[in-house]
Amino acid sequence: MDILNTEIWRVGIIRAPIQDVLKAGTLETFPITWVEADDSLCFIADPFGLWQGGLLYLFVEAYDYRTRRGYIVAYVLDAELNILEHRPVLREDWHLSYPVVFEADGEIWMLPEAYKSGRLTLYRAIEFPWRWQAVPEFQFPEAAIDASPLFHAGRWWMFYTPPTPKAARTNTLKLASADHLFGPWDQQPIQTLREDIHGSRMGGTPFLANGKIFLPTQDCHETYGGALQLLSFPEEGISQPDLSCSHRLTAPHHNAPYLQGLHTLSQAGSVTLVDTKRELRGSPRRILIELSRLWHKK
Repeated sequence: MDILNTEIWRVGIIRAPIQDVLKAGTLETFPITWVEADDSLCFIADPFGLWQGGLLYLFVEAYDYRTRRGYIVAYVLDAELNILEHRPVLREDWHLSYPVVFEADGEIWMLPEAYKSGRLTLYRAIEFPWRWQAVPEFQFPEAAIDASPLFHAGRWWMFYTPPTPKAARTNTLKLASADHLFGPWDQQPIQTLREDIHGSRMGGTPFLANGKIFLPTQDCHETYGGALQLLSFPEEGISQPDLSCSHRLTAPHHNAPYLQGLHTLSQAGSVTLVDTKRELRGSPRRILIELSRLWHKK
């Protein structure tokens, strides 16, 4: 880990549905409401959200450089995007990120990335949005990274990146499917759809527009999460997708100094959620923390 380089992400809310962003092919024309972490050695990223009762429930990864571990925080915003409340809602003994939240079968679910735990775990909301419980009935064949579910044509589809080998974490896209959310997910052969560092790891919610399914994927060829490459295929071909490259999205210039990355594009009804990053060189606090960590390892 480069202690001289500190990546700081923040989350943005666009007052337009994701299909409008697709039509524009850029983020430059949209005003964005930004949400940032409370501490300079922390960041928030990977936004996903749901509207309930006129309120936007925004879920993000919160990362603290002092612990090197992510956890999930929920924000409650009103219709004007004012923050009413925010607090942690899910912590584990391993890193958590990419908190996909969705409704199915009359309940609300969360599917965060947690590959360091050795598995993909589904959580059920037992007191939305504050309390979540792991669902032991859910089984997935591997510890999928940035798993992004889609219910379409009467089946569940899971677009994800495998945890091994290491290079696959930024250059491989796989697809599994199941009749039911809990699985089994390996009943049909799992497909490798794409191997390309310019856009394979998922970076948001699959969505439909103009008879096609679009997949936001991360372009990591210059830096992790440097940009988003939208992939698409006809929705009737979901069982064996023939992928095409659509728009490539970058952090908007009016977002300065957060111009070094854009790695999430997710739909939440009438709004679209994104995140962008800046890179800080030579942060004294960060250097002291890392040197202290190295000293205590001796």
